[in-house]
Amino acid sequence: MFDLNRLRALRAVATHGSVTGAAAALGYTPSAVSQQIAKLERETGSELLDRQGGKVELTPAAWLLAEAADEVVAVLERTRSRLEEQRDQPTGRLVLAAFPTACRGFAAAALAGLARGHRALDCRLVESDPQRAIGLVVRGEADLAVVHDWHNTPLTLPPSLSAAELGEDIADAGLPVGHPLADREVVTPYDLRDERWIGQSSGAMCHEWLVRSFAGLGIAPDIAYQVDEYASQVTLLAAGLGVTMLPRLGRAPLPPTVRVIPMQPAPSRRLSAVWRSQADRRPAIHATLAALRAHWPGGDSRQPAREAA
Repeated sequence: MFDLNRLRALRAVATHGSVTGAAAALGYTPSAVSQQIAKLERETGSELLDRQGGKVELTPAAWLLAEAADEVVAVLERTRSRLEEQRDQPTGRLVLAAFPTACRGFAAAALAGLARGHRALDCRLVESDPQRAIGLVVRGEADLAVVHDWHNTPLTLPPSLSAAELGEDIADAGLPVGHPLADREVVTPYDLRDERWIGQSSGAMCHEWLVRSFAGLGIAPDIAYQVDEYASQVTLLAAGLGVTMLPRLGRAPLPPTVRVIPMQPAPSRRLSAVWRSQADRRPAIHATLAALRAHWPGGDSRQPAREAA
């Protein structure tokens, strides 16, 4: 019988293409992953990794074991779902992955409600951007994820995942109070065509959304400050260094030196929950979805945030 943790380590190497990447995903050190692979090699009597220079390639035997690991994980997933169904209540561990504004906006309240209502359910949270969160769910490192995509920057889901839409979150333009457009009722992308932008890092979904939003106008936005956390973006905004886009979900009170102005057309991102289709019948998934929907701010995230007095 092969050790499941060792199979998971090999599966992570196959997914991430390196021992270092597998270690980061599993929360281990690279040395620990290498040790797991070495033990699996002794168990199977097969060489599993072909190391040449700084690169690692899986051998045919390794790919066979990685595929077997996928099948084992799928069987265990279905078994866990059936056991929960027999008990007719959410039990065991449930790991939720969510991006920062979702954590602040409603996921924390949803998890607190789950903990109160289902004592046998051990809820955990991993803060993660949507792309990484999807990978966590696919690999079984998270059970469910809250993700988002913008209408002009859709998120592609693997066929192994199911999804349910939670709601829409509108974003507003953020400007320093002394900005020439700060007294406008609304602004358009064309109004902001010559601005220096405070945005997220290249590769992030919000970065791609900003680029695509201006591409239709034949404009490449000047993203002078690449900052992933919105609280840090607000700090740069308050210092008068540029303009930004601020989603309403999870938005903290803003300093008096900052104004938010609705955009026209209003940019919005779609929030969804995703999970492995194999876990469709698991009561813990249904309970978590119900809690997320119950604590979704709904209309509140569509209302312009009040400015700090």
